[in-house]
Amino acid sequence: MSLRESMKLMDKPSMVMRKGEEIDLQALQTYLQDNRVTLGDISIEQFQNGYSNLTYLVRCREGEFVLRRPPKNANIKSAHDMGREFKVLSLLKPVFDKVPTPTIYCEDDSVIGSPFYIMERVQGIILRSSPPKGMSLTPDLMLAVSENAIDNLAALHSLDIQTTGLIELGKPEGYAQRQVEGWGGRYEKSKTDDLPSMADLSEWISSNIPKDNPPCMIHNDYKYDNMVLSLENHTEIKAILDWEMATVGDPMMDLGTTLAYWSELADNVALKPFSLTWMPGNLKRQEVIDRYQLRTGKEVTNIVFYFAYASFKLGVICQQIYARYKRGSTTDARFASLIGVVNACGQNGLRAIEKDRISNW
Repeated sequence: MSLRESMKLMDKPSMVMRKGEEIDLQALQTYLQDNRVTLGDISIEQFQNGYSNLTYLVRCREGEFVLRRPPKNANIKSAHDMGREFKVLSLLKPVFDKVPTPTIYCEDDSVIGSPFYIMERVQGIILRSSPPKGMSLTPDLMLAVSENAIDNLAALHSLDIQTTGLIELGKPEGYAQRQVEGWGGRYEKSKTDDLPSMADLSEWISSNIPKDNPPCMIHNDYKYDNMVLSLENHTEIKAILDWEMATVGDPMMDLGTTLAYWSELADNVALKPFSLTWMPGNLKRQEVIDRYQLRTGKEVTNIVFYFAYASFKLGVICQQIYARYKRGSTTDARFASLIGVVNACGQNGLRAIEKDRISNW
């Protein structure tokens, strides 16, 4: 495939912004000029993908940049802290080359209605819930992508959090306990329907929290549609996006999250949009564990707990988004069916506990 053909596979933003999510172009331009960010005359388009923070393409004569801001009326400050996400990128960039270069952070709500930050745009291909039109995802290609994805996660987990200063991003002591309690509380605050699967899963993980593993830098949302693949070599990962939940904590909690996103062919159909990992050629979930152990030298234990916890966490994330839709805080029609995904996440975690394994193949 030629480079020109590959360019057609990139995410394309829209000039039409969703109602209530518009950006005041003049206010943004004035702010950048006042803060000596020389982007010249700019134009803005909105990326239509993604379910969390809002993302926009900023075009100018100097190049293309990405602006990120919290969703409207989210009321979940810890999950949409633009200043913290900017700090994560700033600390990671010198020691981990798979992150976009951060440009500027603004905490002043009066500019565009919320805090935001701007970073470089990394050109490439993103594998979302369906194969990119015109791109052939052969088994050989998917095998290489899946192997590189796990190798990259292993590299992130192998960074020295002390010498790099990354340790200041988190408080690793008691991380697993805090996460289980925190996600349980978020679920109760955002719950709209009574789902026995989520209630039972929450009770089980709360009663089976293992001892924390030695901490490392973790992404906490590591999956295919947060990876930018090279236009020239579709198996090469150029950048990892969406560092909003990144911190210093237990690497098994991070691996568990990746595995919960890592859908398999036999999974509930509601879970397939999480990732294209169900397509032929991809590593299976147990093979992911094997490769991770090989690349890190870390033994993976208690994986059913981490998978069950992560399945619950993904259910809560979908529940929070669905609750915003139910309140009318967003008009994005994609969110209307998310309650079914919440239930499927709960069932997936319970199935792993019952069978004492995480793969359905």
